[in-house]
Amino acid sequence: MMKGLKKWRLFSLLAALTVFLAGCGQEELSTLLPAGQVGQDQFNLLMLSSAIMLLVIIVVVTIYVVALVRFRRSKVGEDHVPEQVEGSHTLELVWTIVPILLILLLAVPTVYYTYKLGDVTAMGAVDEDGNAENLVVDVTAKLFWWEFEYPELGIVTAQELVVPMDEKVYFNLIAADIKHSFWIPAVGGKIDTNVENVNKFYLVFEKDSKKLKDGVFYGKCAELCGPSHALMDFKVKTMPRAEFDAWAKAMQATGEPSTDVATVSQGEEVFQQSCIGCHATSAVGESGAVGPNLASFGDRNRVAGFMDHTEKDLKDWIKDPQKYKPSNQMPEFGSKLSEDELDALTEYLMGLSVEK
Repeated sequence: MMKGLKKWRLFSLLAALTVFLAGCGQEELSTLLPAGQVGQDQFNLLMLSSAIMLLVIIVVVTIYVVALVRFRRSKVGEDHVPEQVEGSHTLELVWTIVPILLILLLAVPTVYYTYKLGDVTAMGAVDEDGNAENLVVDVTAKLFWWEFEYPELGIVTAQELVVPMDEKVYFNLIAADIKHSFWIPAVGGKIDTNVENVNKFYLVFEKDSKKLKDGVFYGKCAELCGPSHALMDFKVKTMPRAEFDAWAKAMQATGEPSTDVATVSQGEEVFQQSCIGCHATSAVGESGAVGPNLASFGDRNRVAGFMDHTEKDLKDWIKDPQKYKPSNQMPEFGSKLSEDELDALTEYLMGLSVEK
């Protein structure tokens, strides 16, 4: 008796935890709190399939329980022989037609949404003046970071995708090394990034990321790609179109050369001597750099995609990147730079901003 009570207590505890944990979704990260039309469409499809599966489970369990209760041996006796229904046309029709209807109920909207969300015919649309009508972002996945190029705007950034709200944003996705997968859980996705072919799709961002806890949506690599796969994150900033246009102009201004040589700081000198071969501090250009573009590094909320955006964490990262993100491509500088040089370099990098 006590053993049975303990099992029911455990079951009750697990049921209660399920109810409480159901409310633990993070708005910036949860697929169950869609923040865009694509995410909402995918959520609707998820709810439909879940409802169909739940219906099937309820029917099967109900039949099972009724059979157990109604035809138990203590009630019908040892010699009871149930009615033989083998060859019943009615039953055969029921268990043939019902599954077909359920499959059609799931298949029709699945095919509809597959073609709807895969329609990128408007990606190359231009107006009368030959200007692109829609924003297109070229995404390149690398070990273990993300590069975002805006070809029509002539700018490149990394680790932080910035997009306007309430309009379709089209993506060209490719991988530079091995297979990855691009996913923004709260907004929609996911889709693979391959080395040999470009995948295309679109997303719609309907919520301003400033209202979120960290001021960003979280994006992730959803394909196992190496030792630091779990750390291959990126952030997404959404904003009204006017603010996005201002951000784009500020990024384009980072390509203007400085003529005042006397104002070059020690940190910039260290950067020119140690980092310029892999990283750029101008957002103007094309994708393909060895390391992430740092033009707006001071505006990010993470170092290396996952560490706190502080000078201490940045210094730790520069000293020994392999310690924090194994198998990444950045060399360590702990033995190459003095503490004063590290302090100057981190101060310089934290000052690279287009939003402040």
